[in-house]
Amino acid sequence: MLRYLLDTSIVSAPVSKNPDPGILEQLEKHGPDCAIAAPVWHELTYGVRRLSEGKRRVALETYLQDVVRASFPILPYDEVAAAWHGRERARLEALGRPAPYVDSQIASIAQVNGLVLVTANPDDFVHFKDLSVENWTRKTRRR
Repeated sequence: MLRYLLDTSIVSAPVSKNPDPGILEQLEKHGPDCAIAAPVWHELTYGVRRLSEGKRRVALETYLQDVVRASFPILPYDEVAAAWHGRERARLEALGRPAPYVDSQIASIAQVNGLVLVTANPDDFVHFKDLSVENWTRKTRRR
């Protein structure tokens, strides 16, 4: 059963130069309970395609296909998510706290699917109403 929606920062962590052990531990523990949002898939594929041809790009393309795509369902940005997104963007804007568009999309997909949004950047999501957020990084995660 899905419980978590992974942000780009979490999905990218295993292939970073210095992967956070906390993220790796939690991915190992909760991997089957995780999904990613269509906008996260976009950010990942866009980021890789922007790289120059070479070993690093090939390794990351392989990681995306053989690990990410094979391991995590990709949840769509649908009509229900778009409606929540629109209401929440308007609410935050009225409070003087406009949120980045893609972060708002990811938050909306987590919220309407009843999932906990997992990110290494919880401050990016703190102002969204009725959104559960967890940070799996070792340095800031509570035990």
